[in-house]
Amino acid sequence: MNLSGIGVWSAHLRWGDPAEAADAAAELDELGFEALWIPDVGGPVLDAVGALLAATKRATIATGILNLWMHDPADVAAGHAALTAQHGERFLMGIGVSHAPLIDAAEAGRYRRPLAAMTAFLDGLDKADTPVPADARVLAALGPKMLDLAGSRARGVHPYLVTPEHTALARERLGPGPLVLPEQTVILATDVDEARGIGRGWLAGYLKLPNYANNLRRLGFTDEELSEVSDRLFDAVIAWGDEEAVRRRVEEHRAAGADHVCLQVLLADQQEVPRAQWRRLATALL
Repeated sequence: MNLSGIGVWSAHLRWGDPAEAADAAAELDELGFEALWIPDVGGPVLDAVGALLAATKRATIATGILNLWMHDPADVAAGHAALTAQHGERFLMGIGVSHAPLIDAAEAGRYRRPLAAMTAFLDGLDKADTPVPADARVLAALGPKMLDLAGSRARGVHPYLVTPEHTALARERLGPGPLVLPEQTVILATDVDEARGIGRGWLAGYLKLPNYANNLRRLGFTDEELSEVSDRLFDAVIAWGDEEAVRRRVEEHRAAGADHVCLQVLLADQQEVPRAQWRRLATALL
């Protein structure tokens, strides 16, 4: 798995029309994106991984993330083994603990001791009939304890909704060996009002989730900034502008210690697949 370049993070590749998702994945592979990342809130996520592996020839297919509360580690390990046998070592399993409001909505009190839950899930992957190797998995780590666990039990980390400053903290905590693979949200709009209109509501939804909010507090943002989605916070989390603005942000992550940056493109119509924007980014960055 080559994880030294730029990837794409896309919910459309997970939940969009399967035929269009496969066609888009094939194009992204041909354009030169190193990895395609898809989210998970339960359901047949490994089926989606398999479809994307079948549609591509070179790119790594990664979960960003596989929700540990919604899957059995033995089943996941068996699925990983089958996909690897069929497609080679191109499946990177990103694993995360999600957020209490999402997990407890279906079963109150289920979300507890997330670090222990992650440790137990990794133990299950290790004890499976065909274990998932540590170098085939990364953790969605934001805080120091989860970063430490990733450094000892996985190939690295896949932090979501972070800034280059967090990338630097992750690299410092992990040292030179493990991979740091942050997600970076981008909006290709040069008008500030247009960019804010596209991204502010989207970002406000994520800021209601405690893991993200707490991580941004650790980075120095205030409760007031979180509640109002301040311009400073918006600009720190979302790279907006033209292709050169996105390039600068990617280089900031790289300078801070990132090995790979996966780009999530936001559009005004979030149902639209941003294929034109992916092509623009490929031309400018790859």
